[in-house]
Amino acid sequence: MELWKRNLYICWFGAFCTTAGMSLVIPFLPLYIEKLGVHNEATIERWAGIAFGATFLMAAIVSPIWGKLADKYGRKPMLLRASLGMAIVMTLMGFVQNVYELAGLRFIMGAVSGFIAAAITLVATQTPKEFSGRALGILSTGTVGGTLLGPLLGGYLADIIGLRHVFFVTGAFMFISFLSANFIKEDKQRFKAKKNETKKVDWKSIENPRSVIAVFFTTFILQLAVMSIQPVVTVYVKQLSNHSEHIALVSGFVVAATGISNVLTASRLGKISDKVGPQNVLQVCLIVAAILFILQAFVTRTWQLFALRFLLGFAMAGLLPSINSYLKKMIPDHLAGRIFGYNQSAQYFGNLAGPVLGGQIAAVKGIPYVFLTTSILILLNACWVYYQRHHHMTKKAA
Repeated sequence: MELWKRNLYICWFGAFCTTAGMSLVIPFLPLYIEKLGVHNEATIERWAGIAFGATFLMAAIVSPIWGKLADKYGRKPMLLRASLGMAIVMTLMGFVQNVYELAGLRFIMGAVSGFIAAAITLVATQTPKEFSGRALGILSTGTVGGTLLGPLLGGYLADIIGLRHVFFVTGAFMFISFLSANFIKEDKQRFKAKKNETKKVDWKSIENPRSVIAVFFTTFILQLAVMSIQPVVTVYVKQLSNHSEHIALVSGFVVAATGISNVLTASRLGKISDKVGPQNVLQVCLIVAAILFILQAFVTRTWQLFALRFLLGFAMAGLLPSINSYLKKMIPDHLAGRIFGYNQSAQYFGNLAGPVLGGQIAAVKGIPYVFLTTSILILLNACWVYYQRHHHMTKKAA
């Protein structure tokens, strides 16, 4: 097996374990908080929000820092650090005695993270250019798959082996990820030549820095749009179903629909982006995603919502891999860790802002307006990406 393929498969496994571990406790987090001695419902919800958001907030803050260290010392050390650190923290969560310790460990969990950004950077810089889109597409299926299966697996394990033991199982999986990362082989020659690079990102060394900033914004809007439905999906399904007795189950299928089609399509769209260019795939998928979000505002049956969410996954599958492939083409290798770290931060901030925005819009205007708002944002985003591309091409021709 070629070296870049072996690295890709190892990073895929680590990305899957990392995202699954970060989202695995979501289904039973309120139950765990109640078990720790908090019994008031409002207080439980408040602490659940703090514990959930703490990980993503800290991860968003520290991602560029770990990216900078990855540029200096290599990506493999960052993979080892993140996987081992998260394995230890996740295991410790199984021993907490109060909600303060849990919230603190969730903060630390976000602080020691950085596996995804390091994995994306390693795959992007170590994979031959003609296969980079396909490789990043495959890697994204690990991230999406972990996010999709994490909550389902966590809820199942909580019923079978108990709440505390779920943390031990997750810690074990992350430790396996740490062991597998030891088999990654990275070409460090370029890092040895770049030891004296400036401590800050030299935007002048990037051919089109405005497009890089536009990509960060695109990533943020995408995650915001995907996550905006999370707090309202159960209510929306209930409105559409009228007398259904399995609201929770149907809601789970609706949420999972996007992830399933995403996993099925990401590698193929990545392969297409290698042929036609990631920016073209990104442009088309943004427009398609915006249209599908608009249509979701006007559904009258649950199966219609499920079908549109499933189709949305095909469009979403071409977005994040294309963004990462596009970034790779625009930035020099010695800045890859930091740039991908910033992009990962944008993604985490989208994870935080999406549920907040969706919940507020639904409360004030109604659930259909959640889809209309996100579709407008994505359409504006598509226009901005087109403008940046056109401006860059005109400037380059001149």
